[in-house]
Amino acid sequence: MSSGKREERNLSVTEITNLEFGQMVQAAAAKLNNQAEFINSLNVFPVPDGDTGTNMSMSMASGAKYERESTSDQVGVLAAALAKGLLMGARGNSGVILSQIFRGFSKGCEGKATLSPADFVNAYANGAQTAYKAVMKPTEGTILTVVRESAQAGLDAIKAGDTDLAVIMKKIVDVADTALAKTPDLLPVLKEVGVVDSGGQGLDFVLHAFYEALTGEVIDEIKPDNAQIEEMINVQHHQSAQGKLNPEDIEFGYCTQMMVRIGHGNSVTKQFDYEEFYNYLAGMGDSLLVINDDEVVKVHVHTEHPDQVLGWGLQFGDLQTIKIDNMRWQQEEIMQNDDQVTSPLNDKPAEEPVTETAVIAVSSGDGISKLFQSLGVTKIIAGGQTMNPSIQDLTDAINQSGAKQAIVLPNNSNIFMAADQAAEVADIPTVVVHAKTIAQGMSALLEYNPDADLDANHDAMEGNLSLVKSGEVTNAVRDTTIDGQAIKKDDYMGIVDGKIVVTMPTVAEAAIAMVKEMLDDESEIVTILYGQDGSSEVAEQIEAAIEEIDDEVEVQIYEGDQPVYPYLISVE
Repeated sequence: MSSGKREERNLSVTEITNLEFGQMVQAAAAKLNNQAEFINSLNVFPVPDGDTGTNMSMSMASGAKYERESTSDQVGVLAAALAKGLLMGARGNSGVILSQIFRGFSKGCEGKATLSPADFVNAYANGAQTAYKAVMKPTEGTILTVVRESAQAGLDAIKAGDTDLAVIMKKIVDVADTALAKTPDLLPVLKEVGVVDSGGQGLDFVLHAFYEALTGEVIDEIKPDNAQIEEMINVQHHQSAQGKLNPEDIEFGYCTQMMVRIGHGNSVTKQFDYEEFYNYLAGMGDSLLVINDDEVVKVHVHTEHPDQVLGWGLQFGDLQTIKIDNMRWQQEEIMQNDDQVTSPLNDKPAEEPVTETAVIAVSSGDGISKLFQSLGVTKIIAGGQTMNPSIQDLTDAINQSGAKQAIVLPNNSNIFMAADQAAEVADIPTVVVHAKTIAQGMSALLEYNPDADLDANHDAMEGNLSLVKSGEVTNAVRDTTIDGQAIKKDDYMGIVDGKIVVTMPTVAEAAIAMVKEMLDDESEIVTILYGQDGSSEVAEQIEAAIEEIDDEVEVQIYEGDQPVYPYLISVE
């Protein structure tokens, strides 16, 4: 990739080749990387945990890496690589929505070696539609408004007869700027605190980068930092749910993977139908995963008859890739080489029990993680506010759990979309219990029954989420007014279930005032988790204040070790 400033072109842009497309993608990744902190600063609440910029930057960097590593010279293939990288690297709701925009965009580029202006505009418009469909309750005044209105500007330009993509892109950018500027008029909370939508700002930067790359106005630091990308993209080898068994106990011994080009080759005898294709393979073994688009179907299955799996695939098209692993042999090798895991009684290799259900929780802080584990969590993913795990992180945790099924507790609403996507592509049946807070996650775990089926556990755990109030105490990073409250920089705020209820000069005052707002006649248990910036002494002051109000309320204090929030307080 070239870098630095190029002379402004006088020729119109009538085609996007693989070169232009690559420059556009890499420029967008670089711009988001450079502007991440600014986007973070647009957080509505003045708390030190803004992460939209970080999430969008790391998501786009993942897509840019996949695009850059593709060897194709076809824009359609490069767009698919971008979409795949964005999806697997997507973090937070903003990153997932960005991935959906480019998923729809890639669908509009399928089969195209280059893009005409109309091709680009139609693909981008398809991305806008895909993003809207991905959100259960679309909200105007967000990134969705920016993508919809800017896409319509492109369609209008094509309809008016514009044929220069640079001119069209300028119209798209101008309308995106206008749509972003009016987001405060559509979401009153944005106007109250004086910011534009952070996700919309991120997309606006992407579009500006596209325009700059197309016209040669500015292309600086076109590649995002490689160290950041490598830290983010850490795809580990799949570990099967049966991989921890003794070899003799593995029912289906061959991990079989194939990619079929639908409708290609001399072996085709059947027209592809997903249900027919899937149902046959479902009878061949377990750990089945079938993912397809209009051109390719990818299969992963554990079976005793890999030859029959391949033969089934050949009826629908030719085989692009094949991978077959003998899991019994692999396990024999692991057990022979692992001399450290032995029984103290007979020195025979110790068998690691297979977990029926993996319970996976996102947690920040060693103390919180230990509490989750005491409540039945089998796998912790480090993360939370400011460090949302990616879809890849969540998928890997599920697939490598060694379980037959999984339950995921995001414990943060900004992780919901990534968790839902991970559950869809995971190798094993997975449900998401939509806990918005650490307190809700712990409350949900009280209803977990290892002997119940997956759906029953999901329903019971979701049903417990509303029984707990969640409070957070942290400091304000700027002056602002929100929900009618004037907040001064460095004051401490008490936030209950997403609403700022108190502001005080000291952390102890804020925590005590907040918990008084949370208590009512039905309150029975208060749990106080003090974080890295909290202390047991202040936690005990909070306990004393609670006892003055109602000495029959049980108070539990734990060292949570969480960042950002000195005190997390729940009331049940």
